[in-house]
Amino acid sequence: MPGPRKLDPSSSPRALLGAELRHRREDAGLSQADLGSPLFVSGSFIGLLESGVRRMQMDQAEKFDERLGTDGCFARNCAALKTSKYPEHFAEAAEAEARAETIREYAPQLIPGLLQTEAYARAVFRAYQPTAPESVIDELVTTRLERAQVLTDPTSPMLWVVLDEAVLRRRVCSAEAMAATLRHIAGLAGQHRIIVQVLPFSEGAHMALEGSLKLMGFTDAPPLAYLQGLGTGQLQDDPPAVRQYELTYDLVMASAMSPTASLALIESVAEDYEHEAQQF
Repeated sequence: MPGPRKLDPSSSPRALLGAELRHRREDAGLSQADLGSPLFVSGSFIGLLESGVRRMQMDQAEKFDERLGTDGCFARNCAALKTSKYPEHFAEAAEAEARAETIREYAPQLIPGLLQTEAYARAVFRAYQPTAPESVIDELVTTRLERAQVLTDPTSPMLWVVLDEAVLRRRVCSAEAMAATLRHIAGLAGQHRIIVQVLPFSEGAHMALEGSLKLMGFTDAPPLAYLQGLGTGQLQDDPPAVRQYELTYDLVMASAMSPTASLALIESVAEDYEHEAQQF
């Protein structure tokens, strides 16, 4: 049995594990579909594992070790990589988000995590966990703000967000903090770092009424869709399902205000919050 391929040490641990899976599979003369069949997953899913976009689960790792004769290599590495600073239902989506080249998101209730300010994030987490120690909230806020560091790159990922008008009107934190958060979003849009649209109340019913939607595109892997609910989340890679979610996003985007009109509305609502804050 040949040894592991020499890999770039600057790669992430999960990317290294995926590259090793590709090496072992190819050495065994198996296609991605051949390797995925006993696990009842598609060849494209194996490709996502190999590219480091999807996280390898322990039961999959054990099957790979059995099929490829790797003497527990994948199970051991899978166990070592299992820890995450994100909730279990979001961990894999967060890791995929960090690798995405394009992110398109519809937000029906809250400002997306990548665009939240510290005060806004703190208010959200405190609402989620009203009895948690302040140290726990501090850690959650820090982790969320670290996620937003992906926007420090001037061009990648391309972030396109559609905010329901309810997101602007729902006062999650103080009027002053809401104004600052909306000014933050307006600033990113004004600098052409993000594209933001607002879906107004006047549009009525639409395809995404039931929840949020995040679409992620990659240079070296098929796109993913992430759906989030109350304490739950689901990452979708099935091509027909992802195409349906892409259609949903496209229709929501088409119903939204133009980026220019949306920016004007965001700034107007921020000004309303600022006036409210000055009255107290």
